Amino acid sequence: MRIKEKFKKVGIYFLLLVVAFIMIGPFLWLLSTALKSGGENIFAYPPKIIPEHLTFKNFVNVLSAFPFWSYLFNSVVVTTVTVILNIVFCSLAAYPLAKMKFRGRNLIFILILCTYMLPFQLLMVPIYILSVNLGLQNSYAGLVLPHLTTAFGIFLMRQAFSKVPDEMEESARMDGANSLQIWWRILIPLVKPSIATLAIFVFVLAWDDFLWPLIITSDQGMYTLPLGVNMLTGTFASDWRLIAAGSIISMIPIIIVFIFMQRYFMSGAMKGSIKG
Repeated sequence: MRIKEKFKKVGIYFLLLVVAFIMIGPFLWLLSTALKSGGENIFAYPPKIIPEHLTFKNFVNVLSAFPFWSYLFNSVVVTTVTVILNIVFCSLAAYPLAKMKFRGRNLIFILILCTYMLPFQLLMVPIYILSVNLGLQNSYAGLVLPHLTTAFGIFLMRQAFSKVPDEMEESARMDGANSLQIWWRILIPLVKPSIATLAIFVFVLAWDDFLWPLIITSDQGMYTLPLGVNMLTGTFASDWRLIAAGSIISMIPIIIVFIFMQRYFMSGAMKGSIKG
């Protein structure tokens, strides 16, 4: 029986390694392309992952040829504000849905979840018209406001709040705390893993967003990093080394954020999926 279990475990780990290689393969090819010199054929067959002449010149050329630091600053501002406001508004919306008893609570929650099935492309036209009427073109507010809250964030925070015992809230009310104080001082500190999970999801969504910034901005000074990387395709045409280098630069912040928050991400994802 033990031998059978060992073979089963080996098979599972082998399958996981195969899936991991398939998932990380495109990233390795992208990194290899960014590190190759101009004399190497990046489309050689069979593909060569290890560069013959390692060089970081492509990264230097990308940073010097475009205002990448300006694009990076815009992305940092938009992403940071989007993450903070998402955490605040999603948790505020989730609190009454999880802890307050009122008529129609479940119906409201179901309607919020239904909006999650609507693709952003379907809502893009009315949101764009509204943004133009409010004068939000080429502004940070125009880049941030359409992503202030998400149905997924409300769902995740509601699941987290639902796991907090009601006795803690009742005890706080007996001590004279109001609803806002309970939300801030009792519930928020107890659901930090779920907050970290929401922060990572929103960070990736906001950092990689390409379509909405492309629509709402016409001033290159307000371009985010995905738009800057897209400009490499038009300017350098078929120089895939520079395109790969720009893509690697845009991915570094996401990798760093996930490395530092992966412990909270895993525990928060598990806690948010247990209770229905």
